[in-house]
Amino acid sequence: MRDPVTGFEYPAEWVKRCDLPAQLLLAEQGLAVLTSSGTVLRRGFTTGTTAASACKAAVLSLSGNTVRSVSVHIPCGLVVEVTVNAHTGSASCKKYAGDYPSDVTAGVIIFAEANPAPDGIQLEAGEGIGCFIRDTPRYKKGEPAISHASLDCIMRSIEEAMEMTRLSGVLVKLHIPKGAEIAKKTLNSRVGVEGGISILGTTGLVEPWDDHLEESVCGQVSSAKNPVLTTGRTGLRYARLLYPEHEVILVGGKIGEALDAAKGAVILCGLPALILRHINPQILDGTGYATVEEFAASPLFEPVMQNTLAAFKKERPKVHVVLVNRNGAVIGESL
Repeated sequence: MRDPVTGFEYPAEWVKRCDLPAQLLLAEQGLAVLTSSGTVLRRGFTTGTTAASACKAAVLSLSGNTVRSVSVHIPCGLVVEVTVNAHTGSASCKKYAGDYPSDVTAGVIIFAEANPAPDGIQLEAGEGIGCFIRDTPRYKKGEPAISHASLDCIMRSIEEAMEMTRLSGVLVKLHIPKGAEIAKKTLNSRVGVEGGISILGTTGLVEPWDDHLEESVCGQVSSAKNPVLTTGRTGLRYARLLYPEHEVILVGGKIGEALDAAKGAVILCGLPALILRHINPQILDGTGYATVEEFAASPLFEPVMQNTLAAFKKERPKVHVVLVNRNGAVIGESL
């Protein structure tokens, strides 16, 4: 059985340990993950998926019908059914966190208001959605904190609803009344976002990695013959392209535990931020930059990165670190 989200092939013994066919089906559909103990953990929906669902429902309800659920094409390629509540252009959607106990945005309600417009789609980010207070490598000051993948998902969902209702144009306003309050519990201020939470979601799904991460992911790592560890979805994609003959495993922020679980040589491949901060937690000290992504765009980054990788190679000679940028180009290796 293969996970359609990550591509991981579940070992047959893991499948045998699960005696609940309905839960196995969820894992087979990508809506959950199977762990080495046979336990199935449900994935949740990101703020991006939640916002897209609210927007689609708001537009659909302009037809006069009450909308209780919508189908959404999420960035990883799956189509999910999301519960909503919408009528006469007003919609709400409660964020489902799955089995991720530390999701600070769990249960947050995202609202969308839709009105007919002359032509095309106008999307406005309102109360509770954060904005960038400085330029970053990917976003400009003043832009709403909506990731590109989430924005694509939202726009596609609105377009689908417009086709179904035969509308030529709509104005959709998003707002999250408790967004500013919840944002205080996030790292938004460190990445230059203030005023609310971010609308995020590279795949559209929230991984149930928290207390269960070591049990599930480290089990994968310890049983893999040629493991490539990566920290996020972008790294997962490029690691598969770079190492098609290896088993690529998403470990999130638990890099140390995963490296300890590996038997023999291992490749650690992904974007610089989490990897370099794991190797050297003080890498930003004295640089004047708030994030590794911003530091990586400066001419000062290259020598610091190379020195950091060289020192780590001496510490962990069996770990080959490969850093890539968001375009998939290799920008550094611990040779």
